Amino acid sequence: MIIKIINSILILVAVFMGLKQGWAMLSADPKMADMFAGWEVGKTGMMIIGALTVVSAAMIIFPKTFIWGNFLMAAGILLICCFHLLHRDLKGVAIEIPFLLLNFVIIYLQHPLSRNN
Repeated sequence: MIIKIINSILILVAVFMGLKQGWAMLSADPKMADMFAGWEVGKTGMMIIGALTVVSAAMIIFPKTFIWGNFLMAAGILLICCFHLLHRDLKGVAIEIPFLLLNFVIIYLQHPLSRNN
């Protein structure tokens, strides 16, 4: 029971962060636009990545799309890590790694409302 509560909290954190960052990309927040411009990704590309992030965060909520949502979000985080590595920004990668690991921990613990538990 305690594991399900902890996992539920972790899921809520991942969904909140995904929605927050995805919306910042989707709405072309100036800080996000500057970061993506440094990687030579245009506004359209940033908005597509933001839309995928928002969709993946929403997918995590439902047990049937839980795994796919986590994989999509992890892929987006991995893409951003690769962009940081292209510019040798290890600090940026270090900031993203905990969020990537969060998705893997959530997958390992499974969805709390799933019947497979």
